[in-house]
Amino acid sequence: MKTDYAQLLDRPSLSFSRLLTIGFLLLAPLLLLGCPRGANKTDNANLVTPTTSSTPAPAYSGFDGERAFEHVRKQVEFGPRPPGSPELEKTRNYIIDQLKSYGLKVMTDEFHSVTPVGDRKMVNITAELPGDSSDVIIISSHYDTKLIKEFKFVGADDAGSSTGALLEIARAMAASNRKPRLTYWFVFFDGEEAFCFDWDQCHNPNLADPKTPLPDNTYGSRRYVAQLIEKKELKRVRAMILLDMIGYKNLQFGRDADMSTRWLIDIVWQTAKQIGYGNEFVDRPEGVGGDDHEPFVRAGIDSLDIIQLGSYEYWHTKDDTLDKVSAKSLKIVGDVLLASLPKIEERLANRSR
Repeated sequence: MKTDYAQLLDRPSLSFSRLLTIGFLLLAPLLLLGCPRGANKTDNANLVTPTTSSTPAPAYSGFDGERAFEHVRKQVEFGPRPPGSPELEKTRNYIIDQLKSYGLKVMTDEFHSVTPVGDRKMVNITAELPGDSSDVIIISSHYDTKLIKEFKFVGADDAGSSTGALLEIARAMAASNRKPRLTYWFVFFDGEEAFCFDWDQCHNPNLADPKTPLPDNTYGSRRYVAQLIEKKELKRVRAMILLDMIGYKNLQFGRDADMSTRWLIDIVWQTAKQIGYGNEFVDRPEGVGGDDHEPFVRAGIDSLDIIQLGSYEYWHTKDDTLDKVSAKSLKIVGDVLLASLPKIEERLANRSR
């Protein structure tokens, strides 16, 4: 039976509560008519999920893509930066000055390597952000460029972009009011690139085992792992995240399923989708082969390589220049990684050794 609202309102004996009920009945159709189609449905994209122990809220913010891009520009201005060169020395001093300005403790490890072009001085750089635990998460990049004699190679994306992003990640985390659960080492490797054009083209003699020559690449990361073992600190390192070639304006990363640790890939790629970057972190293989994460993987450390290799057409060409790099791309990578770190910390905290 339909309700006659006019007759109800004419009654003199209506109570106040009944008047409220009638008022609601009169207004309800108007409210429904005023709602846009679909507005009563939950918008999952704008839904804020309550913080739980299994899905910790992002704790780091403030990554500035323009700052990161300025670091890339500065490196490109120095010119080609192969190991042992004056240009890499200038780059190294710039990196150290920046890290110190963030209030971080900076350590360097100078060493010499036998290479196909002779003895070369190399220097790894580490900046430390102390956490509640002495256990360590490494975030890293190499900062040298490939030695190419045929043309001027400034390596804006390889590895200017990852070095610039790592500097900005270090700044943002140091500026955060949150003390991390684990200690962070921001590591800049020297000597990632092979001196011969192809990685497998040349090898170096191994005095300890002549039957197994050493590779002509990853000098700095291999040295880093060897030092961890020598100092009995290998077990402190719970995870290693490597950035390499991450600034291309047409950004898209596949998964390094061959060597990177699956759970680290999953956290970062899922986080990227959650914050709106599923088109940049896609579910396809990325053919990487070796990189600076390889010595860590071989030493039993869970590791991840974030790299755009197969779809970067300017790799190791004279056209790997500043115009190929975008501040927006740098910010996407910085935001995704910083949003992923609390989840990585949570996973490591809940995981038995």
